Amino acid sequence: MNNDSSYELPRGRKVEVITSVQRRRRWAPAEKKLMVEETYEPGHTVSYVARKYGISPAQLFNWKRQMENGALTAIDKEERVIPESELNKAQERIKRLERLLGQKTEEVEVLKEAVRIGRGKKTYLAQTVARSRRFRITTVCRALEVSRSHLAEKIKNNQVLKMKKKIVKDDDSRLLPLIREIVDQRATYGYRRVTALLRKKVDEKINYKRVYRIMKQNGLLLQRHTGRPIRSHDGKVSTIKSDVRWCSDAFGIQCWNGEQVQVAFSLDCHDRESITYVASTRGIDGGLVRDLMMETVEQRFGKVKRVPHVVQWLTDNGPGYTAHETVRFGHSLGLDIRTTPSYSPESNGMAEAFVKTFKRDYVWLGDLSSAARVIEQLDAWFEDYNENAPHKALRMKSPRQYRREINRAV
Repeated sequence: MNNDSSYELPRGRKVEVITSVQRRRRWAPAEKKLMVEETYEPGHTVSYVARKYGISPAQLFNWKRQMENGALTAIDKEERVIPESELNKAQERIKRLERLLGQKTEEVEVLKEAVRIGRGKKTYLAQTVARSRRFRITTVCRALEVSRSHLAEKIKNNQVLKMKKKIVKDDDSRLLPLIREIVDQRATYGYRRVTALLRKKVDEKINYKRVYRIMKQNGLLLQRHTGRPIRSHDGKVSTIKSDVRWCSDAFGIQCWNGEQVQVAFSLDCHDRESITYVASTRGIDGGLVRDLMMETVEQRFGKVKRVPHVVQWLTDNGPGYTAHETVRFGHSLGLDIRTTPSYSPESNGMAEAFVKTFKRDYVWLGDLSSAARVIEQLDAWFEDYNENAPHKALRMKSPRQYRREINRAV
């Protein structure tokens, strides 16, 4: 056998035999382009051209695909070629970002100009900045977040927006004596309840924040409560209308001479009115609780033997309330007797809150020289609570005032 790299087959076919290991070649871009273009000539295929130049058909297919994607210059770097459509999208996105950056830069300048003018109503600031003609109205409205149509109309009609009138000290000096008068009469009232009484006194709308500021500047605010948090309760005592649930509880008033007055009351769980009460110096027994039940029914429904519909009677587990005779008497009146769970006074939280308010606003400020003197003041205390004491749940109205408005609406 000779050393030639080719020989003739019997049928005249010629086979090329590689007798040595070929090293990887580096093809120039022009050579790659020439090979790819040769595949487009008539009678030439990718496999034929690949065998002709001694390269892999897959490699030639890759160069051809890159040329079809318009990447003649990227062939020699073997990079992934981005199609022209993706390039156009990227360029459009860059232009959009550049426009957005320009808008934001302009908006920053608008905000700087607004800060320079000073604080005030946004519409007033927008109108002032727009009248300077340094910025477009659209940009000003976008930066300050105001209505473009409203601002354009004001500028077109040459209207000047009036800034909100600031509170001057002369107005505060007019209200301060009235606030002092209320605080002197009701030393336990905070600024919200003082505001409610002040509105009724001057018959005008007064912001409670303004009253808070005046009271704070003149040292009239109550001391902040810092007591321990109480155990929360998931039950809801309040109702959506009156005469659906009444709650009741008892509390004691210690007199200065050592005597003690026991008071039991009934309270509506919607309008918060203290319907009636009983008082004694010997304690609250079942007989007084039954009298309280009867008087409560008569106050709300007149002299009837039974209530026209079922009304819940919510109390704690005191012996006067849980006595069998008291429960039977309540059922005979048509009341649904309910008691709170043991060791859970929060379940009757509305009555507990009334006791706290009553002692704070009336008992601690009253004459506690003797039991007889305390009993004499009870009527005035309960009447003042029903007529004048504002309640947050009643939109800062007193219980009787709230009931009158509800009755007028009906």
